[in-house]
Amino acid sequence: MDRRQLLLLAAAAGAVAALPARAATTWRLASGYRRESFHTVNLLALAADVAAATNGELRLDVQPNGALAKLNDIRAAVEDGRAEAGETIMSSLVAQMPIAGVDSVPFITASYADARHMWVHQRPLVERRFAQRGLQVLYAVPWPPQGLHSTKPIAGVADLKGSRMRSYNPTTARIAALLGAQAVDVPMVEVGQALSEGRIDTMITSAVTGVENQVWSRIRFYYEINAWFPKNIVFCRAAALQALPAAQREALVAAAAKAEARGWAASEAAAASSVDELRRNGVKIERVPHDLNLELKRLGERFSLEWLHQAGGEANEFFIPYFTRPRPPG
Repeated sequence: MDRRQLLLLAAAAGAVAALPARAATTWRLASGYRRESFHTVNLLALAADVAAATNGELRLDVQPNGALAKLNDIRAAVEDGRAEAGETIMSSLVAQMPIAGVDSVPFITASYADARHMWVHQRPLVERRFAQRGLQVLYAVPWPPQGLHSTKPIAGVADLKGSRMRSYNPTTARIAALLGAQAVDVPMVEVGQALSEGRIDTMITSAVTGVENQVWSRIRFYYEINAWFPKNIVFCRAAALQALPAAQREALVAAAAKAEARGWAASEAAAASSVDELRRNGVKIERVPHDLNLELKRLGERFSLEWLHQAGGEANEFFIPYFTRPRPPG
C-alpha cells in the first residue's frame, strides 16, 4: 500500500471513530480483496462518507479478504441476507447474467474512455439483471488494463509463436493458442517464480501485477495493448436499501456516485504509476506495433461474435449502441 492509500485509510477510520455514539443501522459489506487493494481503500472511504452524511445512523462494516464470503460466493451471500452489500468482479457473475461478462471480452476497449463508454451502455442491462435477483447496483470500478509483458521485443504475431505465455483462465489460454503461443497455467502469486525458472516468457496481465511480482528480473518489454478493463461491481440487497429512511438511502446513493468517480481515478493512477515503476526498473515501455495491433483487433471481432452467440439477444442491446454511438474523447 502506498502512502496516499495509508492516509486515506487513516482518514476513513478517523472519520468513523469521531462520530457520536448512537443507535445505528449496520450493513455488512463483503469483499474478496485484500485490505490494501485500491478497491478496498475505496470501500472504506465510501463507508466513511456514508457514516458522516448520516451522522453515524448508517454504518458500512467492510469485511475484506473473503472474511464474510469468498469472492465467487458474494453475490449469493447478499441475495440470501448473509450480507447487506458486497463487491465482486463482474466476470464472476456471467453464469447468472451473461451481460456482466462483456467487459472481459478481449480487445474491444483500448482506453479508459472506451471503458467508461462501455459502462454507460452496460450499466442499465446489468441493473435490470440485478433487479431480477433482488439486488441494486451501487457502482463499478475497473482494474487497470491488461498489457503484454515479454522477455524479448515483439514486432508482430510471428514473434509470439512458440512463446510460453502465462494463462490463468480459459480466455487467456485461448488467446495464447490463437496467437500460436503455448499456454502455461500460472497463478498470480507464482508469476515471479515461473519467470525465474523460465517456464513463461510472455504474459498478458496488468502493469500492477507486473510490479507486485517484480517481473523486471526477466521481463524487458511491456506493450500497452489494453486488452480489457475488468470491473469490480459494488451492490446491495434491494430490500435492505428500501428499508432505510429516505435520507439514508439518498446519502448512500450519493456516496456511491462519489466512490465510482474516485475509484476510476484511482484505477487510472494505479495503471500510470505501475507503468512508471516498470520503466524505472529497466523495462522498456513500447508502442504496440502496427501489425500486432491489427491482429489483436481481428481477435476482438472474433471474441465479440462468439460472445454475441453465447449471450443471446441481450448482447445486441449492448453492442449496437456501444459500437455505433459516438464515444467521448480520451
